[in-house]
Amino acid sequence: MSSFPGSPRLLKGGIVLLDAASGAVQRVIALQYNPDSVSRTLQVQGAGDGADHSEALRLKGPPIETIKLEAELDLTDQLEFPDQNQIAVQSGLAPQLAALEIIVYPTSARLEANYTLAQQGALEIIPAEAPMTLFIWSSNRVLPMRITEFSITEEAFDTALNPIRAKISLGMRVLSVTDLGFDHRGGGLYMVFQRQKERLATQGPAGTLNMLGGGGLV
Repeated sequence: MSSFPGSPRLLKGGIVLLDAASGAVQRVIALQYNPDSVSRTLQVQGAGDGADHSEALRLKGPPIETIKLEAELDLTDQLEFPDQNQIAVQSGLAPQLAALEIIVYPTSARLEANYTLAQQGALEIIPAEAPMTLFIWSSNRVLPMRITEFSITEEAFDTALNPIRAKISLGMRVLSVTDLGFDHRGGGLYMVFQRQKERLATQGPAGTLNMLGGGGLV
């Protein structure tokens, strides 16, 4: 914590796992350091190139938004005080990495249950449903999402070969009401996000046609 009382509180970005049915928080994963950049891509959901002329300006739904970021984890400072950081000494970054990795794993209990069903001749085995995953990047961006890309580069190790410094690259696809529906808890969170975006859009400075040299367009 800063020694200056007037310093602003630094918010951290992170990931939250929720029970989709109850909304109970299962895990909060705060990024140790906020990434220097977050890359976002919006794929517009228009009516399509082959659509009738009357459909040219129509949108089928919200754009498909993908987010990419790189986060860093580093235990170097903590290892200077081993008595205060026993888990870091014993396991390095393994617990933090496992907490992120396990998001894209079905649980071992579900794998075993599916195996048992298969051995019993079950005709259909329903894929495991993961917790609802939220990417939180300020109060204006609380996004239901699915991790689509995940890579880890471990850059330094302790004497027991536990990683102590790593870079994580995450690719995420925002899940909108098109994916989840309006009745799903995640769909409701998405609509809150879109309404916030619409409010923010009205707060920006407005231009004029004269600024663009098009005063006679309308």
